Amino acid sequence: MEIKEILSKVDHTLLKPESTWEQIKEICDDGIKYETASVCIPPSFVKQAADYVDGKIAICTVIGFPNGYNTTEIKCAEAAQAVKEGAAEIDMVINIGWAKEGRWDDIFCEINKIKEACDGRLLKVIVETCLLTDEEIAKVANVVSMSKADFIKTSTGFSTEGATFHVVKIFADNISNGTKIKAAGGISSLEDAEKFIELGADRLGTSRIVKIVKNENAGANEY
Repeated sequence: MEIKEILSKVDHTLLKPESTWEQIKEICDDGIKYETASVCIPPSFVKQAADYVDGKIAICTVIGFPNGYNTTEIKCAEAAQAVKEGAAEIDMVINIGWAKEGRWDDIFCEINKIKEACDGRLLKVIVETCLLTDEEIAKVANVVSMSKADFIKTSTGFSTEGATFHVVKIFADNISNGTKIKAAGGISSLEDAEKFIELGADRLGTSRIVKIVKNENAGANEY
């Protein structure tokens, strides 16, 4: 698989709490240069970043992040504000406690309410899969497929484990209705990125793939 194809599926990500505007701006510049699918950044930088990129790349941000236990009303307000300020894609975190309790109807309704607040923008549903059993992961995949969301996503990258091949396979085996998969968290090599895509991921949330390509290009320029 060509590097350009992999990059076209990357949400080039910077979500560290200590992130500064200079770092966000660099993420935006690199995303544009390497033609990634989007840049995924904290909500507080959305307006500034959207103004800065001026339509050259999609701005993605996170809602209810990273724990997912905000109320539905707060998540909807976050999503609406992000869209108003220029976000083209929204990654929301489900309430993991609800999943552990089997409150599937509540999760379904929350997803659809947030999708409505997204006003036509892409919605990706983050499932902190490292905190769930395989059976719970499969059930969430079913629920997300029945909802109006566009993607199901493996993890925030802030818990005990990120994306795994095993989880992406569970997703692939249990999604329907055109729901797509985003693998995120700990993707650290081009080989792993390619494997996730082969297993069915349409997006990759990672900060490392662009860095790898930049370093390879820098090395090539030395000769």
